Amino acid sequence: MQGRQAECAQLDQLLDAVRDGASRALVIRGEAGVGKTALLDHLAGREQFRICRISGVQSEMELAFAALHQLCAPMTDEIEHLPTAQRDALRAALGMGPGQVPDRFLVGLATLGLLAETARHQPIVCLVDDAQWLDQASLQVLAFTARRLLAESVGIVFAARVPDEAAPLADLPELMVNGLPDKDARALLRSVLPGLWDQQVVDRIVAEARGNPLALLELAKEPFSSELAGGFGLPGTRALTSRIQKLYEERVVRLPLETRQLLLIAAAEPGGEPALLWRAADRRDIGIEAATPAVSAGLLAISDRVRFRHPLVRSAVYWAAELEERCLAHRALADVTDPEADPDRRAWHAAQGTVGTDESVAAELENSAGRARARGGLAAAAAFLTRAVELTPDPVRRQERALVAARANHEAGAPTAALRAVAIAQAGPLNAFVQGQLDQLRAQISFTVDRGGDAPGLLIDAARQLLPYDLHLARETYLEAISAGLFAGPLATGGGQLEAALAARTAPPPQAPRAADLLLDGLTVLITEGHAAGAARLQPALRAFQSPDLSEEEGLPWLWLAGTSAATLWDDETWNVLADRHIRLARESDRPTALPLALTTGIAVKLFAGESGQAAALSEEVETVSEAVGILPPPHGALLTAAWQGRETDYAKLLRTVVASATHRGEGSALIVNGWTKSMLYNSLGRYEDALRAAAETTERPERETSAAVGWALAEHIEAAARTGASGQAADVLRRLAERTGPSGTDWARGVEARSRALVTVGPAAETHYREAIDRLSRTTVRSELARAHLVYGEWLRRAHRQADAREQLRTAHASFSAMGMDAFARRTARELLSTGEKARRHTAETGGELTPQEAQIVRLVREGLTNAEIGARIFISPRTVEWHLRNIFVKLRVTSRRQLQRATPGPTT
Repeated sequence: MQGRQAECAQLDQLLDAVRDGASRALVIRGEAGVGKTALLDHLAGREQFRICRISGVQSEMELAFAALHQLCAPMTDEIEHLPTAQRDALRAALGMGPGQVPDRFLVGLATLGLLAETARHQPIVCLVDDAQWLDQASLQVLAFTARRLLAESVGIVFAARVPDEAAPLADLPELMVNGLPDKDARALLRSVLPGLWDQQVVDRIVAEARGNPLALLELAKEPFSSELAGGFGLPGTRALTSRIQKLYEERVVRLPLETRQLLLIAAAEPGGEPALLWRAADRRDIGIEAATPAVSAGLLAISDRVRFRHPLVRSAVYWAAELEERCLAHRALADVTDPEADPDRRAWHAAQGTVGTDESVAAELENSAGRARARGGLAAAAAFLTRAVELTPDPVRRQERALVAARANHEAGAPTAALRAVAIAQAGPLNAFVQGQLDQLRAQISFTVDRGGDAPGLLIDAARQLLPYDLHLARETYLEAISAGLFAGPLATGGGQLEAALAARTAPPPQAPRAADLLLDGLTVLITEGHAAGAARLQPALRAFQSPDLSEEEGLPWLWLAGTSAATLWDDETWNVLADRHIRLARESDRPTALPLALTTGIAVKLFAGESGQAAALSEEVETVSEAVGILPPPHGALLTAAWQGRETDYAKLLRTVVASATHRGEGSALIVNGWTKSMLYNSLGRYEDALRAAAETTERPERETSAAVGWALAEHIEAAARTGASGQAADVLRRLAERTGPSGTDWARGVEARSRALVTVGPAAETHYREAIDRLSRTTVRSELARAHLVYGEWLRRAHRQADAREQLRTAHASFSAMGMDAFARRTARELLSTGEKARRHTAETGGELTPQEAQIVRLVREGLTNAEIGARIFISPRTVEWHLRNIFVKLRVTSRRQLQRATPGPTT
């Protein structure tokens, strides 16, 4: 610990916080040999804490949840205290019991809960060495857990290499460990150098090691040439890690042959079980005495576990050996590994020990992939399958496995590996069905990576290939193409919505249509024939997606598209139902990656309905879930909220980000939403010329564009044109709007059409339309549209010099806008009301300004009747952290119970 006083002080502060009931996470980063493990040793030596220590091993990276099993195994007694879903997910992930494929984030929440429960007895510090070598499933779960810690008396400290290793830990607090200062480096070196050394030699070693403690210690042990002894020598040409590993390689080479073989077996088996090592050594006729030279050289220690002096020793031993020797070591380990107790490890060793192809080993790997998938280890399943492909001798079987491996890699979030597997599958002779599946997968990868404008065309081609062989799969692929076309919008290349719909019309109807089939048929007609024909054809699909018999498997992939279709038809009630169902299914499915999109749709629904508080809660949840699962939050919810509230500066910042991202990704639908929201914002600010330009850019899209945002932009276009005197343009746009609203026939559609028609009607006849708009919109859930009808009617009445009537309408509009948080519209209404001779009353929304957004979210969930455990599961924190938040909330709101909290005001700070 020479020269590490500052680092130790920071670690001591972490321990003090954990001892006092807080939680902390830290990543110690540095190059190999810089002393990260020594700092973990410093933590491990402290009393008053339960220390849980694990270490990543490079050769074990493909075994799903291997590291998590190391961590959780001593705490299994506490698993029973977890909520049922979390308990089952964790047990399934650890291979401790049967269960469905667990979602990794539910496993993460269970791990967080397990640590919190265990820490009730004694503060816990988890030490994770060589985090860059943890299996991906464990690393993601532990990173998730570390990000969600707050008040559990838990510390998690990772040690990881630099640069750019253990990427999931990137957003956690870091302690960068650099080389020792020259003074400390010389002191450390002289403490281990025998006798007197020339100062030039000492300086040379210090310069070569760059302050790295391990390099100093190892270089000091090496025999030096006369040039180096005299202070001369060539500068190092390899990276430091490579140099240290080379030193170990040279030391290993000097050992007896049997000792090297024994070390190689130990290096190939990361589990470190001495009994397994001796059995494998016996398999190769290596006696126990072979370990003595390695132990004497300080390279290996054998007690209850087999441990190398440093991970670089393991690497040096393994990679210095010839391929044939490595294969022999793995084969010996495979032969002595219990196929019943640890079949996956046995299969992996057998695969590493095989040169060329071997069907029996490939089949074992295929079985291991199935077990890994059942535990939620998608990355491990993909790795097993990828190696199985390499070992498969039969070309047809290899092609089949390559397709499966490609899908597994795609699901595991490894698009490059997935495309490599696709290329392998495509290398052999293909029938049209397999070609169609490969085309479909390639398109899905493209869409996932960048919402690519080429995805619709690729999906259309794939669906055509699949049609003669699998009708259901082909129809689903056509529906995917339409969905991708909706995302790509005007940026689609090689085919968009219209091309997908025209192609889909060639697919015959199934004998027993599912909800997705009905949606495909309805959208096909809507896109190719327009709203007049499509509105009626979509109704059966919308009813099917509202059916209580709709399964998660069928509903979750298509509810967003079904909800968007309802919005396109101006069907506010169905849109509301489908959005709520989408959110509920995403939550119940324990697939939090599906939640941000569902929640973003919910934000739009709630804003239209004037429920700004619920929209704020969903916005907070989008941020929470996105942060928890490690993705960027979808920006459209925040963009829409900023436009709705008239926050022009915030909107402009968000818009720049959204436009740049959408253009890069080929996501043209975002540009349509941007144009609509921009025109609405400018209309609310009374900047009608700007609103007209923004709306025109959006509505000048092809007539077949079915995006709901285009219909809403048409209404903005009419208002802006009417206010700028462009009456001819307004009348033309009204015709296009009526083509959408007329066939829909809902009160929302007819109400917006009547409001828009009133704006372009001259004379007393306009009043009939204004009154119809208010009458119809008052029967809907879209309160914001109703408030706007009161506003424009009040403006018309004032211009007709009917001041008393105008004030009545404007008062109603102002009160509604203020209550809904639509501040820019409220200010526009106040200015109009002032012109009638009346000053608008200020409507101050009651807000619990002291609460943070997360505290306000917790209050809302308490009001919904959720328990602490349920709240924790909803917002990805532990029940103990919920308790901590509630104590703070009680103090801030001056209440003492959950019952009193029901009556307290929970509004978030802004």
